[in-house]
Amino acid sequence: MAKAAPAVPDKSAAPDKAAAAAPDKAAAEAPAVAAASGGGIKAWLPLILSIVLAPVLTWAVGTFVLIPQLQKKLAAVPTTDEAPAAVEGAKAEGKGGKEGKDGKDAASYEFQNVVVNLAGTMGTRYLKTSFLVTGSEPNIKSTFETNKPRLTDVTLNVLSSLSLADLEEPGAKNVLREKLVTAYNQALGRKVADQVYFSDFVVQ
Repeated sequence: MAKAAPAVPDKSAAPDKAAAAAPDKAAAEAPAVAAASGGGIKAWLPLILSIVLAPVLTWAVGTFVLIPQLQKKLAAVPTTDEAPAAVEGAKAEGKGGKEGKDGKDAASYEFQNVVVNLAGTMGTRYLKTSFLVTGSEPNIKSTFETNKPRLTDVTLNVLSSLSLADLEEPGAKNVLREKLVTAYNQALGRKVADQVYFSDFVVQ
């Protein structure tokens, strides 16, 4: 009686099982990957929103809140300054020409950049000066402008009569002030000038 041949395992069936198991494994891993990727986007979502919305919110606050408030404040500034200005103007009008001795708010006339040669220097030294003449008359400016040629000549005569030694003495400017005031009043035939204020006085 013949013996039956031993059963040989079918090796071709093993790859089929592995191939069948591979799709099952991939299908099981797919949801895990999708879950991981979905969780990553959700984690970054607040940061992305804050980056996008921050400039928009800043613009909205500046346009609708800050800028209107600043405009209201700036519009209110001139109204607060108008009252003091009006008070100062009223004070100035009330005082009129009585502030002649202060040399600032009084009626005045200005000589600018007067240049003369000093006496005894053979034209090598000169005086350059600018000064303000004030007086008690409120119309001193128009008086000086009407008589400008005569008063300019008087000014040049007084200044050119000075020598270098005269200007080097103590109180030389005070003496010169008195000479100019006296000369102006004599030329006009009445007391118009009260004081002289130098704004520039250069000897070269």
